[in-house]
Amino acid sequence: MSISLTRLGAGLRVVTEELPALRSAAVGFWVGTGSRDEPDETAGTSHFLEHLLFKGTRDRSALEIAQAVESVGGDMNAFTTQELTAFYVRVPDDRLDVALDILSDIVWGPALRSEDVESERQVILEEIRMRDDTPDDLVHDLFASALFPGHPLGREVLGTQSSIGAMSRDAIADYHRHHYRPANVVVAAAGNLTHEHVVERVVERLTEIAGDRPARPATNGTPPRPLAVLPRPTEQAHVVLGMRGLSRHDPDRYALTVLNQAFGGGMASRLFQEVRERRGLAYSVYSYRSSFADTGAVAIYMGTAPGRVEEALAVVDGELGRLVADHGITDAELDAAKGHLKGSIALSLESSISRMHRIGSSELTLGEIPTLDEVVARVDAVGPDDIARIVDRVFGRGERTLAVVGPFEETDFQDRVA
Repeated sequence: MSISLTRLGAGLRVVTEELPALRSAAVGFWVGTGSRDEPDETAGTSHFLEHLLFKGTRDRSALEIAQAVESVGGDMNAFTTQELTAFYVRVPDDRLDVALDILSDIVWGPALRSEDVESERQVILEEIRMRDDTPDDLVHDLFASALFPGHPLGREVLGTQSSIGAMSRDAIADYHRHHYRPANVVVAAAGNLTHEHVVERVVERLTEIAGDRPARPATNGTPPRPLAVLPRPTEQAHVVLGMRGLSRHDPDRYALTVLNQAFGGGMASRLFQEVRERRGLAYSVYSYRSSFADTGAVAIYMGTAPGRVEEALAVVDGELGRLVADHGITDAELDAAKGHLKGSIALSLESSISRMHRIGSSELTLGEIPTLDEVVARVDAVGPDDIARIVDRVFGRGERTLAVVGPFEETDFQDRVA
């Protein structure tokens, strides 16, 4: 196994991992643009583009794209986040050129036909309605809007009914022209392949557009809102409690990952054991962390009966208080969390597509691709002092944001934020 990186003259980076024991190859085009790069009036453009790129190019229809991949047993997909958009294809190794050709075609030369824009607009509006009918998803967007008020990081990646409904074909094409530039793209490939062949095929289809994407808006200084409640006549209350966290470049990010695992990352975690196993207050309860270029978030999610929300929040408050008072976790919890993370890293990388995701996202967002041994060493190096520092930096500030979707009004929680 070997990882190779080539930076082409236009600024595009090609990174590969050769895995000769496999009989598959996965290719991804990772674009360093997401929802935080959009003006308010065109919120959701990145995700709209993700859909439209599969609708056809100057040389292929949507059906021809799908047939080219599926007829060889392959599969393709894409996703959009706040800071990137990714398109990827997995195929048998002898069909690698099909994947590279298809992805090059859709990324550099989408047709963006007016009729496709209109049909896909309706698809995305349905996707927004589906999200709005899924309160356990909606509550995370509500939390983000309160944690980052007035900033694109607090907006829904999908956009809104109004922004998607009003978005023009020309606005989408202009966004593609300014953001889908070689210097803003990483091509990643993993599987039974050679680096030289991948680079050669990428160069053959590479656009001549120069320059980088527009500058990204920095996080503003607006403090988080302590409370956001969305009244819904649901049978269960969906709750997220959290605070701002660390950027993806912060040297303490590995310590926060270990702490999160011990606190709410699995069935053996403090939150799962106390909230679900001992008290039966929730079916689903967990904590998670999100990292962006210049900030981050740490949050706890629970789904519980409306009549038990206060009790469940009191238990979580108690666990957070104990974490701060003890300046961390026990040595046994620390060892177990590190063991879980090291094992899950190894188990998660047993396919070409997972390997491609790792090298592509790492190169795009971090500008480096640590080896698996380096990642394990960084996790292993986390000690009690690192955990204590993270507890103080993130959890000890006392600033918390509460988001609730359920049969409530904001006045029901005023005592918590008074």
